[in-house]
Amino acid sequence: MIKITRGGGAFANCQGMTRRSALKAGALSAFGLSAGDWMRLKAEGKLADTGKSVILIWLDGGPSHFETYDPKPDAPSEYRGPWGDRRTNVPGIRFSEMLPLHAKHADAMCVIRSVAHTTGDHFAAAHWMLTGRLGSTSVDRAQKYPSVGSFVSKLAPAKVPDLPNYVGLPAAESIFLYPGYQGAAYLGGAHDPFQVNLQQKYLGAGMKSEIQKPPFLDAVTGQGNRMSERSSLLQQLDGLDRRIDRSGAMATMDQHHAAALQLLLGSNARRAFDMDLEDAKTRDRYGRGPWGHYTLMARRLVEAGVRFVTVDMPHWDNHSSLKKSLETMLPALDRAVDGLMQDLKDRNLLDDVLVVVMGEFGRTPKINNGLPNDPVPGRDHWGQAMSVLMAGGGLRMGQVVGATNAKGEHPVERPLTPADVLATIYHVVGIDPGLFFPDHSGRPVPILDGGRPIAELI
Repeated sequence: MIKITRGGGAFANCQGMTRRSALKAGALSAFGLSAGDWMRLKAEGKLADTGKSVILIWLDGGPSHFETYDPKPDAPSEYRGPWGDRRTNVPGIRFSEMLPLHAKHADAMCVIRSVAHTTGDHFAAAHWMLTGRLGSTSVDRAQKYPSVGSFVSKLAPAKVPDLPNYVGLPAAESIFLYPGYQGAAYLGGAHDPFQVNLQQKYLGAGMKSEIQKPPFLDAVTGQGNRMSERSSLLQQLDGLDRRIDRSGAMATMDQHHAAALQLLLGSNARRAFDMDLEDAKTRDRYGRGPWGHYTLMARRLVEAGVRFVTVDMPHWDNHSSLKKSLETMLPALDRAVDGLMQDLKDRNLLDDVLVVVMGEFGRTPKINNGLPNDPVPGRDHWGQAMSVLMAGGGLRMGQVVGATNAKGEHPVERPLTPADVLATIYHVVGIDPGLFFPDHSGRPVPILDGGRPIAELI
């Protein structure tokens, strides 16, 4: 058992965990828990690994709840938007009419319509949704707390030795920052997402260019850099910003190089990332654009043993030309989610994989007059109400949790926070969000400060 001695007496938090114990829990290996640490925390009830994985579909920019999962067909025209709603396969649950393929899977989904955090700042909102805490802002953009993916990377035991525990497709980001608030902060760079392709990233739904293979696939098959060029290849491969953090984590960086090289040579990784191994019918079902392509890759990765995968689907900041933009984006999202849901069902993986679809906030209830350079109506930032979609993971599906008022302005039933959303994800994976880890100053900080798993889903 690792023991860290610090000055001062021990004191307990509300769970009865001492500060000294918190520091012990935080002083773990660079790539997660050692076997002894994991067994100790499991015995203490702090970890109960479920073996489950998470796919986060990140809608960067903030999707409109009206045009996705909380349509308001009876609201005045300036609120309800360009489309109506449609029935799903669950009586009483209705989605936007632009999501006909989603509608076939409503019995295996839960829509949380009452999430709110009150900020319209992209950076503050993304940090809040991805870490569970208000921290960074547009004025101070540096990440303050680790992301949900990074905590899963650290605390959920890896299933296979030559695959990363946390992967960004094609590259995890938030508000143009890589990995942004999907990074590890004071957990260390080893728990940043493995960035699959930083050379071709932030891909819109309508991208027509050919989707590149992960750079390392060419390298290991002799079509690119040779293994003798290891150093430059690893820089290309893992995409980490290799600056030394305040803790002087050179050893962590060395370990990450070694792990990247192991991945480079591992057959599991090569197979999991190689989309040429998928049949054409499956690829067509997800859609051949980048959103479908990387959602299918996410399924391949979780099936191979990766615990947390982020699929980046950007460009939802529709201040103007809302209808024109969403006529491309919504069908691509609809097709990718349909492909993923059907694939997980067909492979009997749905209970073992939690799918989460969310962005940093919703959009203004009342449609605006566009922008000076594009005077076609759109919607602005709105943190007072948003929808989050969850599916699978062994949770209770086929339901809506919470509600907004008739104009979609704010929750009127079961108001929930970003921390509640993340606490539910931690519950699925088997992580106690009350665990503490030391920040850069050595202060013990819990994974979440507040937030409870959403009871209706458990």
